[in-house]
Amino acid sequence: MGNSQANVVKTGLPYRDSRVCCSYKNKIDDKVLFVNRVSFLGQNRSANLRKAQLRFCTKASVQSQPLPSDRDSGPLSSARPKSLDAVRLFVGLPLDTVSDANTVNHAKAIAAGLKALKLLGVEGVELPVWWGVAEKEAMGKYNWSGYLAVAEMVEKIGLKLHVSLCFHALKQPKIPLPDWVSQIGESQSSIFYTDQSGQQFKGCLSLAVDDLPVLDGKTPIQVYQEFCESFKSSFKPFMGTTITGISMGLGPDGELRYPSHHRLAKSSKIPGVGEFQCCDRNMLNLLQQHAEANGNPLWGLRGPHDAPSYDESPNSNSFFKDNGGSWESPYGDFFLSWYSSQLISHGNCLLSLASSTFGETGVSIYGKIPLIHSWYKTRSHPSELTAGLYNTAKRDGYAAVAEMFAKNSCKMILPGMDLSDEHQPRESFSSPESLLAQIRTACNKHGVEVSGQNSSVTGAPGGFEQMKKNLFGENVVDLFTYQRMGAYFFSPEHFPSFTKFVRNLNQLELHGDDLPVEEEVTESVHTNANTNIQVQAA
Repeated sequence: MGNSQANVVKTGLPYRDSRVCCSYKNKIDDKVLFVNRVSFLGQNRSANLRKAQLRFCTKASVQSQPLPSDRDSGPLSSARPKSLDAVRLFVGLPLDTVSDANTVNHAKAIAAGLKALKLLGVEGVELPVWWGVAEKEAMGKYNWSGYLAVAEMVEKIGLKLHVSLCFHALKQPKIPLPDWVSQIGESQSSIFYTDQSGQQFKGCLSLAVDDLPVLDGKTPIQVYQEFCESFKSSFKPFMGTTITGISMGLGPDGELRYPSHHRLAKSSKIPGVGEFQCCDRNMLNLLQQHAEANGNPLWGLRGPHDAPSYDESPNSNSFFKDNGGSWESPYGDFFLSWYSSQLISHGNCLLSLASSTFGETGVSIYGKIPLIHSWYKTRSHPSELTAGLYNTAKRDGYAAVAEMFAKNSCKMILPGMDLSDEHQPRESFSSPESLLAQIRTACNKHGVEVSGQNSSVTGAPGGFEQMKKNLFGENVVDLFTYQRMGAYFFSPEHFPSFTKFVRNLNQLELHGDDLPVEEEVTESVHTNANTNIQVQAA
């Protein structure tokens, strides 16, 4: 092993500073590929550098072959279906992979990480493409240079690329909407969602303006379509070969929902029910029109007056009460039907746009829906209702959503596949497993292929076992995207568990020497003064 200097990559994590050291040596002789080092070294500014290293090697002769048993799989091995070979594993790239200046934020760290994932047998990576980065300065002025550079990196290493088109903003890392859109919002605040107290959510545009010419004479749908057309033209050499899938952003965090929980207290272990987002001028106009068409004009003046606020429980007011709540009244059904139908109509419009734009490029089209599992065990399912998913003990709110996906020949992304009921607070009446099963049943009924994601890389207790349970079950998952690459992802605390997870999915017959091990870094680490790259683990 040589004594070549390793590049150190500075990270910008909210909970600690990190340095990333990655070096590789490929040995082609005897058809053996070695990853000599993938090291993520955590460091506080006031502390000495802590040294740690992960080492694993993958033999080139190892291929994806079914095994009669797997000592690492435990009791799940006997239930593994033959169709598991069809599960494709992707890993999400950092959310801020491309900076707002259209440069690759941490090119050396990403290149090293891509090599490690390729050698592990991961099929590809997911890249967030931000509206606020690619069309930052002016409407119709696109800059794809940073994203094209990443696509070239991925293609060169031999991985596939799944692109997520993000038409929303993000607080951490800070990724705003395009500057020109924010400027319009300063004078036309009604383009954003508004709650019953007048507070606005400026992380994405209100669906009520989809067809209104509020963006310098163009509608948001027209702007989204031109964005997609420009992307298709600029990335034509990668379409259907390197780029195999595109997710269409449908709302906050890319999900088909209203931003009903954006003001929940972070300190509370038990989430509140959220709040309806229907009080901007344009949403109220739509509600009024619907009420008048149904012969009840007074029902269109505002949203429910007896609904709780963000952090409150269902029983803090009368709308969501299990027995005698307004949600079961004629007015409640009127409002909830309208509120959810607006969301489904919005999703249908965007997925239709994506299908028509990318339909002949050889890529699959995806859309993401949320897994809002708090209060699922109540009759009213209040957290789902405020998010726009009309799902209660009396009504299947996901049948219409699955039907809409099927209509547009789109695949559905479901997050939270690492969440289990046993690790949820009892007081939250939560059941992510039951909700996930309900959604997957609706998808099966309508022939919609399901793809999965975990909640977060640092997330759920027992997450890997729960993900294996979801992927090894009877319902086949088309694609699983593990979120997300960053300092913690490659850390000694996490990476060995991930490599084991990958082996279970790919059924790789690895030699005992190939198991990931931790060892002390003995070589001195030299900092490259020209490298100052942020890695965001989200």
